[in-house]
Amino acid sequence: MSETAASLKYAPHFVRSPDAVTADLESYAQLLRKWQAVQNLVSRETLNQVWTRHFADSLQILPLLREGDHNFMDLGSGGGFPALPLAIALKGGPQRFVLVEPNGRKASFLRTVARELGLAVTVFAQRSDQIDSRETPAPDVITSRALAAMPLLCDWMEPFFTSKTRALLHKGREYVEELADSGAHWHHDVLMVPSDTDPGGVILEITNLRRKSVR
Repeated sequence: MSETAASLKYAPHFVRSPDAVTADLESYAQLLRKWQAVQNLVSRETLNQVWTRHFADSLQILPLLREGDHNFMDLGSGGGFPALPLAIALKGGPQRFVLVEPNGRKASFLRTVARELGLAVTVFAQRSDQIDSRETPAPDVITSRALAAMPLLCDWMEPFFTSKTRALLHKGREYVEELADSGAHWHHDVLMVPSDTDPGGVILEITNLRRKSVR
């Protein structure tokens, strides 16, 4: 839990108290372990490292958030990372989360956690390309963790992007190659923030995403 506490140390002022966040994260961890027995939500190797590998990794996004970031969209939510730890940290505020997870059982798990912890979360059990962007609030922040390489992520994110949208993406050691590949078809501004939990990883902040014109 110490890594999680460290993530909260530098969180913005609008985040809940560390004690309240930790209590809800413990409830989340218990649900995760219960559901993991019948649904593969995280890799077995990381189940006993949930506080470091999943919670702390998710919460390192908090210092990058702005007070006006109210609408969040998480693509490929899986077991709920990073969206559910963020929703827990911001619980009771104006922030609202849309989680996109096409796997029905995983979507049911996400809804269960949201209901039992009283989180402002809506779950779409669909692929992102099946969602009409008019059905959801324009996101201030799009998140995604361990879902796909940058070129494909850009394709999935673009329908929901506005001039005010930022993407905060967990990326591993391959991020340089992924950015080069995405640059062949996409314009975007990029800020790279070193990961607190992965020595070779980063959080990529993507803004001004737009497809390059075909000549």
